[in-house]
Amino acid sequence: MNFYQAKKYLSYWFFAKYKNGHGIHSPLVYDLLTNIIEDFTPFYCFEEIEQYRRTLLQNNKTITVTDYGAGSKVNDSNKRKISHIAKYSLTKPKYAQLLFRLVNYFKPNNILELGTSLGLTTVYLALPNSKTKVYTLEGCPEIAKIAGATHFELNAINIDMYVGKFQDVLPNLLTEIKTVDFAFVDGNHSYKATIENYNLLKNYSNNSSIFIFDDIYWSEAMTQAWNEIKADNSITLSIDLFQFGIVFFMKDFKKQNFRIKF
Repeated sequence: MNFYQAKKYLSYWFFAKYKNGHGIHSPLVYDLLTNIIEDFTPFYCFEEIEQYRRTLLQNNKTITVTDYGAGSKVNDSNKRKISHIAKYSLTKPKYAQLLFRLVNYFKPNNILELGTSLGLTTVYLALPNSKTKVYTLEGCPEIAKIAGATHFELNAINIDMYVGKFQDVLPNLLTEIKTVDFAFVDGNHSYKATIENYNLLKNYSNNSSIFIFDDIYWSEAMTQAWNEIKADNSITLSIDLFQFGIVFFMKDFKKQNFRIKF
């Protein structure tokens, strides 16, 4: 955590107003908080996935990384160990398991992930329901190979992975799937790419769509992007969990923004 992130985290922790449902008058948000965000009951597959994470963390093979995003803050070399990628790029268990619970609760028909990485988070998105189709995009061919092995080893059979630059792959994919029920955006931590991806994705949103943006305090630029997204007129509900920014498009919901301790 750099100085900017540490400063923002202190602000988040001191000023986040909601915990255990206290002060929340919206039935939907209260239910979301108490039954999903703060429900840490382990599901059957969590231990198997986390065991595979430990395997990746111990894998010292070096690969060549093709990075089309904002890069890494801890290693600017294109030669990286799989263990290093697993340590610094994979979504932490607490948040990956929250994604699982969100998918399990809302039951989207399809899921779009921008940024497959080593494939572990994709598995968390895929395993709640084998009938849910998960489309995941990864820019680096070498990382995609490892992700494919992760999906296979953990028996996540409902994943379609696409390899290439997001701007090349995403428009055609969206035309094919027509609507996006659930999106996890974790592929390019720059202001420009985040806003462009949001503006493209929202054209394929529906009243039940949920978009989740990772690392919203990764940099000042990412925070700016998050603030602009949650202020957009298409968004009626936003939830700030520091690591994640979650937005909803429900037209019958009065616009509200929540910052919740997690």
